[in-house]
Amino acid sequence: MDRISPPPGPMEAADLVELLGDWASGRGALYRRLAAATTRLIADGALPAGARLPAERRLAKALAVSRATVVSAYDALRAAGLVESRRGSGSSVARRPELPAAGDGRVRGGRATALTQRMVTGPGEVISLGHAADEGGPDLAGALLDVVREDLPGLLRDTAYHPAGLPALRAAIAEHHTGHGLPTEPGQVLVTTGATQALALATGLFVRPGAGVAVESPSWPGCLDTFRAAGARLVGVGLDDEGIRIDLLARAFAEHRPALLFVMPTFHNPTGALMSASRRRRVAALAAEHGVTVLEDSAHAAAVAPGEVPAPIAAHPTGATVLTLGSLSKAVWSGLRIGWVRAPRATIEPLARIKARADLSTPLLDQALAARLLPDLAALGAARNTLSRQRLATMEGLLADRLPTWRTHPPTGGSVLWVELPPGTDARVYAQVALRHGVEVVPGAAMDATGAHDHFLRVPFGFADDVLHRVVDRLTSAWTESTRS
Repeated sequence: MDRISPPPGPMEAADLVELLGDWASGRGALYRRLAAATTRLIADGALPAGARLPAERRLAKALAVSRATVVSAYDALRAAGLVESRRGSGSSVARRPELPAAGDGRVRGGRATALTQRMVTGPGEVISLGHAADEGGPDLAGALLDVVREDLPGLLRDTAYHPAGLPALRAAIAEHHTGHGLPTEPGQVLVTTGATQALALATGLFVRPGAGVAVESPSWPGCLDTFRAAGARLVGVGLDDEGIRIDLLARAFAEHRPALLFVMPTFHNPTGALMSASRRRRVAALAAEHGVTVLEDSAHAAAVAPGEVPAPIAAHPTGATVLTLGSLSKAVWSGLRIGWVRAPRATIEPLARIKARADLSTPLLDQALAARLLPDLAALGAARNTLSRQRLATMEGLLADRLPTWRTHPPTGGSVLWVELPPGTDARVYAQVALRHGVEVVPGAAMDATGAHDHFLRVPFGFADDVLHRVVDRLTSAWTESTRS
């Protein structure tokens, strides 16, 4: 990947904040920690030579620190020869001999960089609310023992190369979808290494640089960054209580002519909304009318019982091409990275070729375990839903008691709360204060392609009770400091 030339103007403070991530952890004066984190970004090429840094006052506001902290950090960078300043032009990264052009894994302009970095480096002492990951249940152990006793001998004799997925698992997924109102044959299923890979494969097939992708506003930043990395133009479309708004979607299709629509119709992330059956039919019809491929993420719907939620968008035969993503990571355990795509056969074959180039095949032992779990998914989900409701009640009670000015939006399903902060609050600034108090939160603006929802937070509640209490303690202390300053 060629190095991206720095833009002519100074970078936005929010962009640098995203790159800095958890810069305030560790010891020493804040300005030294800020200078050290910026030095690392310069060293690994995330801040290339010539990149113009944000103005001191703007960066101080975005980081929720005093201007003196930023001034001192910039002074330290200048003393080290890493930054140069000119009157009237601000500060920029010193022009040094270019390193060999290489990518650094970051998405330019992305909003999930810090969350991804947290997974790479590990959480440390910070409690990360960037990922809603529940622990695995006891049913996993029994199913895994059955795999070892009954399935392993046959798997060891297998060639182990199944780019489209283990036949037994493809059949189980097909039966699962059929039981939920979407008739499916095994040949319409591609097994992937989690829903994230499924999203990446579909993006690689349907999205070209400059193509439009219509997305819900808000949505999950990791998904948005996948589209950004492919060079897509994101077109945000607002929601209401029934899901994506049809009037706004029709306008987006007509004005922007996107190649793809990405939606989460069941237990939307982060709002927890459930798209109605009539809304799903209208989305399918509108996509067919405008020739837009639909990518519906149903990862949160895997463990619901048949008939408990409306059938997928793909169940409405309007002529639209619809890909349905599924996963066991939310339904069973985040460590079981088994996902899939359900799509027309003509789409599955090229997706399988792209996947074969990436990893040849998803691990067979994981697939065999998934094949055993799928028939009992509704029962497993019922037990997890009971625990989830208890934890939701605990979190809502704690927030109402400790942070009464925050307004929560109870989800229809899923494992996150969509929290609205008092008017005038910038959740991005509060997120910086929260990091210094040991908790990582995702501000709403990072989840919205339009930059809206800047006074919202996404707060997962799928933690043990003792962790939920610690989370709210830290959120409260951060809020006290934020409002005081």
